[in-house]
Amino acid sequence: MAAAFEHTSVLLERVVDLFDPVPSGTIVDATLGGAGHASAILERRPDIDVLGLDQDDDALAAGSARLAEFGDRARVVKARFDTLDAVVESHGVGQVSGVLFDLGVSSPQFDRPERGFSYRADGPIDMRQDRSQVRTAADLVNGAEPAELERVLREYGDERFAGPIARSIVAARPLAGTLELADVVRSAIPARFRRTGGHPAKRTFQACRMWTNDEPAVLQAGLDAALSVTAPGGRVAVISFHSGEDRIVKATFRRAETGGCTCPSGLPCVCGAVPIARLLKRGGWTATADELHANPRASSARLRAVEILPLRSNEDPS
Repeated sequence: MAAAFEHTSVLLERVVDLFDPVPSGTIVDATLGGAGHASAILERRPDIDVLGLDQDDDALAAGSARLAEFGDRARVVKARFDTLDAVVESHGVGQVSGVLFDLGVSSPQFDRPERGFSYRADGPIDMRQDRSQVRTAADLVNGAEPAELERVLREYGDERFAGPIARSIVAARPLAGTLELADVVRSAIPARFRRTGGHPAKRTFQACRMWTNDEPAVLQAGLDAALSVTAPGGRVAVISFHSGEDRIVKATFRRAETGGCTCPSGLPCVCGAVPIARLLKRGGWTATADELHANPRASSARLRAVEILPLRSNEDPS
């Protein structure tokens, strides 16, 4: 139910400030959640409306309820953000003033054992953002070939013990619940490495979630779509929560900033690359000490943003 979907929006003031200079029009909140960012933007900018996307039905209900006070300035759509450009076109928006992505798992998803995201409470090995999709994390845990399971844990979770964990999971099959999976992962990691870096199963659960929802491919497609539909002077901002996501965002924004230039560093560009955006801060932003005190889950958040250039050409406008 919408009333139970309570989520603290990360880097809220920084996000609102980032979108303050954009032109009037529509901002797409590609990961609406509880609509904390969206409602704050609407309050700050009466000349802006929001098109909110999410694939989680609980989030859609909560976001819709929170945005009801803004009337027709807010529209909510069930969609995965790799279809962002098609959704924008179907709503007759044309180019938008900005796009926001707040990646990862929301607090309500993580805190509900039946969703299967948590390694601290027992539930099915599910981890679907959209519960209408067929594939679940159990398909990976109980069905993947050992080499594929190891690859997913290493690539999606940056898990240094991917091999031992994959072998332990395969040996323990079939696994029925999240606590059972977490115990298997814990036992596969040498004891001296379990005492630091958070819960031993954190990276494995992250990797399983990303595989279940095809998150790397969806993120790349969503970023490309966002850059293509954002008007000059508009901005694209992304909050990521782990290194894999952040690498994709950083590389995509770098290509937008350079136009994909392949010329040697320090020499004039002769390859015809056309930059389409400028990076607003190298390295991005992280949570302040005050925000970390109020919301410890913001500790791994990193915000990166670009502004679309007014001239998408390498020719002299004069």
